[in-house]
Amino acid sequence: MYRVVLVDDERMIIEGLSRVVPWEKLGCTVSGTASNGREGLELVRRVQPHILMTDIRMPNMDGLTMVAALRSEFPNLQITVLTAFRDFEYAQTALNLGVCRYLLKPSRMDELDEAIRTMIARLDSGGGPSVGGGPSVGGETSATVGPTAGEKGSETPEAEETPNPAGNYIVRKAMDYMRAHCAERLSLGDVADQVYVSQWHLSKLINRHTGQSFLEILNGMRIDRAKWLLGHSNLRIHEVAEQCGYSDLGHFSRNFKKLTGTTPGDYRDSVDSRR
Repeated sequence: MYRVVLVDDERMIIEGLSRVVPWEKLGCTVSGTASNGREGLELVRRVQPHILMTDIRMPNMDGLTMVAALRSEFPNLQITVLTAFRDFEYAQTALNLGVCRYLLKPSRMDELDEAIRTMIARLDSGGGPSVGGGPSVGGETSATVGPTAGEKGSETPEAEETPNPAGNYIVRKAMDYMRAHCAERLSLGDVADQVYVSQWHLSKLINRHTGQSFLEILNGMRIDRAKWLLGHSNLRIHEVAEQCGYSDLGHFSRNFKKLTGTTPGDYRDSVDSRR
C-alpha cells in the first residue's frame, strides 16, 4: 500500500479527499493529514509517504520553498498541488521543482483521478520526477515525469549526489536570506529554519552546489559588506566590524586579511587614494 499524506488549511478539502477518493482500491492508504504547511512538513518526515496532495498557499508558509524542501529531501515523493492560486509563473516554478500536477480548486473528479493514477503509475515503475512538457490540467500546465533511481518515497545515496532544481532553489533561498541577514548573529540552524530543511541537509546542499561551507559563504558576504562600508562610509573600523556581524575586532581583521590580502585600514586607504 502506498502511503498518502493530505495537507490543506481547508478542513472540507481534507475530508473530501479522504472520503471521495477510493484510496484502498487504488492500493493506497491515507497515513495522515495536516492543516498547515509546517505540520505537513513534520508529518511527511515522520510518515515518509509516497504521495503528497497539498495546498501551496497557506498561512505562515512559503509554499514553493516547502515543496522544494520536500523534493530535495525525498526525490521520489509524488506531489500534486491543489490550490486556488491562479498564477502561471508560480505554477511553472512548482512544476520545475518536481510537482506532478498543479490543479486549481475546485478540481473536477476526473482531474483528481488522473493525477492520482499518474502518481501511482510512476511509483509502480519506480519513477521520480524529471520535468517535461505535459497536458493542461485545471487551467494550468502539468508536468510529465520519468524514472529516477532509488527506493520509493525515500531519499537515496544516488539522488543525494545529483544536483536537482529543488536543491538549487533551496540554496538560492538560503543565500538570499544569508545575504539579507549576514550582519546579524546567524547560524546554520537559523537559515535551515527559513528554508524548511534540517541543518545537516542544508549543509550538504550548500557544499554540493557552491563548493563552500556555510561559514565560508557567510564570512565572504560579511567581508563584501565590510569592503563596501569601508569605501562608502565614515564609520570607524570597529563600527564596520559590528555592522558586519563581528563582535571581535581581531577576528574581523583576521578574516578580512585572509579574504582580501590586506587589512581593513590599508583597504580603506587604497580606496581613498583612488578617488
